[in-house]
Amino acid sequence: MKSDGIHSMVALQDMTTGARKMRNFYAIKPDSGIYQQEFGYYSLERWKSEGHIKQNITQSELAQLFGFDPPGKHFIGGLGWCEGGFCPLFEEKVLEERDDEYEVVQDFAGRSVLCFKNRRQGFMPEYIDHPVKDSKTWEEKCKWRLDPKTPERYTNLEERMNQAKKAAGEGQIICQQVVGGYMYLRSLMGPLELMYLLYDDPDLIHDCMKTWFELADAVIAKHQEYITLDEIFFGEDICYNHGSLISKDMIREMLFPYYQQLLTNAKRRQIDKNRKIFFQLDTDGFSDDVIDLYQEIGMDYLSPFEVASGCDVVRTGKERPNLLISGGFDKRILAQSKEAIDREIARIMPEMKRRGGYIPTCDHGVPEEVSFENYMHYRKRMLEFAE
Repeated sequence: MKSDGIHSMVALQDMTTGARKMRNFYAIKPDSGIYQQEFGYYSLERWKSEGHIKQNITQSELAQLFGFDPPGKHFIGGLGWCEGGFCPLFEEKVLEERDDEYEVVQDFAGRSVLCFKNRRQGFMPEYIDHPVKDSKTWEEKCKWRLDPKTPERYTNLEERMNQAKKAAGEGQIICQQVVGGYMYLRSLMGPLELMYLLYDDPDLIHDCMKTWFELADAVIAKHQEYITLDEIFFGEDICYNHGSLISKDMIREMLFPYYQQLLTNAKRRQIDKNRKIFFQLDTDGFSDDVIDLYQEIGMDYLSPFEVASGCDVVRTGKERPNLLISGGFDKRILAQSKEAIDREIARIMPEMKRRGGYIPTCDHGVPEEVSFENYMHYRKRMLEFAE
């Protein structure tokens, strides 16, 4: 049996450093070196303008500056993330001019978005309209864009799979990303309109989810002809600061049958029949409310534990010793003092390192209010737990 990460697992001693640390994380190995990474940044432009980092800094240079580990996880896309996996995408175009400062644009997912003129990134978008109102608009505008047989979906398949094979040979976690059902429906209909349609037109919701499943199942099956998966990762965002945005009964009825079938089919198709597929869920808000619920269908891993909504990785780590956890460092504290940063590190890191199965990151992107000096202090302290 070939130990190539596809037909069988690469031996731990033959893995790259980043892959070995990542595998120890998935094994919830106590007291192992903690994998070093970050959720993301809203602060880079400030740091560039202040001269702390150069304008054209690369991701590898950032990783070296901040002491991040070499890659331990390889992501496979093709199935959306915050929106459905449309192919073709909607045409991006200006729909309306609003005075000298604002314009309404149609984005790649068919939504009408209020933007600053000549600036469509770097701020929280204001969505004015969404493409799906009923079965007619669903069929006309969106459903056909989610056809798994569209040839253009697979134009660079061989190149992407060769990259995945290389990563698998290093022992990296091979992770298939998928837009979660709630996030997908919300992007089609809008957060408020979805709430009504769940009750008023359940047939439409089921048709949307059936289409979601058929696309995800077909694309993942194609990928599994080449590689063995280690994880399926849903971008869900199904919580707000008091818990789930829709009822647990509604989640079980409208989402879980499609999730269970997708996970079952993916497990059945594995090239390496002995390989576990981990199931990760990403949601902002107070996620404690849905842990038991999603564990009903096998969730292993939850992120990013938004502190402002009441999440606490130390509490959850004690309550759920078998749950993989990432995130959970309060991004607001990074904008305070070094002493405040030190106190939070002392509260979280020794406990979670002893436990294992934890990757610390901010609970969302590093805000622009965070000074470069504070962030570098944070990174230096985090590296104390890297070995």
